[in-house]
Amino acid sequence: MAKPTTPYYLIDEKKLLRNLKIIQQVRELSGAKSVLALKCFSTWSVFPLMSQYMDGTTSSSLPEARLGYEKFGKEVHAYSVGFTRQEVREVSTFADMVIFNSISQLKQYARETRGLPLGLRVNPGVSHSHYDLANPARRYSRLGVISLAALKEVAPLLSGVMFHFNCENDEFESFSSALDAIGEKYSSLLKKMEWVSLGGGLSFTKKGYPLKQFCRKLKAFREEFGVELYLEPGEAAITGCAELVTTVLDVVHNEMDTAILDASMEAHMLDHLIYRTNPKVNAPASGRYPVIIAGRSCLAGDVFGQFSLKKKLKTGDQVHLADAAGYTMVKKNWFNGLPMPSICVKRLNGKLETVRRFSYKDYLEGLS
Repeated sequence: MAKPTTPYYLIDEKKLLRNLKIIQQVRELSGAKSVLALKCFSTWSVFPLMSQYMDGTTSSSLPEARLGYEKFGKEVHAYSVGFTRQEVREVSTFADMVIFNSISQLKQYARETRGLPLGLRVNPGVSHSHYDLANPARRYSRLGVISLAALKEVAPLLSGVMFHFNCENDEFESFSSALDAIGEKYSSLLKKMEWVSLGGGLSFTKKGYPLKQFCRKLKAFREEFGVELYLEPGEAAITGCAELVTTVLDVVHNEMDTAILDASMEAHMLDHLIYRTNPKVNAPASGRYPVIIAGRSCLAGDVFGQFSLKKKLKTGDQVHLADAAGYTMVKKNWFNGLPMPSICVKRLNGKLETVRRFSYKDYLEGLS
């Protein structure tokens, strides 16, 4: 099969499988279940593989919950920062549990859930995040319930609670101490629950992560409180498995060379722009030639970063930008009306499959 035209997102199932096998190992050693966080990754063309190693999906909206139900199967955890009454009614027709963000929403909509198991998000006041923007325990946070007394009051309505307090946390000791603090503070509440979710943001598939210690910690917590334990991996499930494959359209010079790609940071890797980070370049390899790599939108700051590469880039060269799955494909947009990258999957058997192409019609129908 001919290679697809750039730009395109390329998901490698063999690389994805590495993460999935670690998730499976955690499931076996700790007894904790793992549900895919769709807010991070929703590309359902690889769900048949992922569903073999994970227990279901968790969502942040009605459409995500429906996608998990229709395309992933298995358990569907439906959470939202704010539900409407109609959304609660609709999601309750297929979800396995509904998790509310506040006590007011729990009380208002509990009777609309058809007797489903109900959960509540708790803000434990501790967190791990490199960015205030993503810190769930930041000052004035609206995410989860703070008052322990209020939680105890509504405990009879609940079957479980969710603590989502990490973002890109690859430090086991940080997670371990926070979990100890949660266990101590909420002990009486936890012993009344059937399940507890520890949310996502834990980089336990990262190379060198102390997996056995992690599993022992999870197992001890699960056994101490007699609960079904859930993890909600997003980036941990898909890190390192996808690239944005692009072509250099032009090279301009203003003090140093800038290579302009047929893709855009603003439109196709927005999360990096939001957090002021830079993607890595998988190809060409690193070397001694400095270059700025930039997008083709009109935004002056549409820049992927400054790199030193093995070769000088010229028009027609390909550039592969790393980690183009988590919080990337779900945030792509039509800024400047730029062509949307296709979605391609390299299957386990090595076959390259283009699973989605986008056209002017997609751009047109997203507007009015």
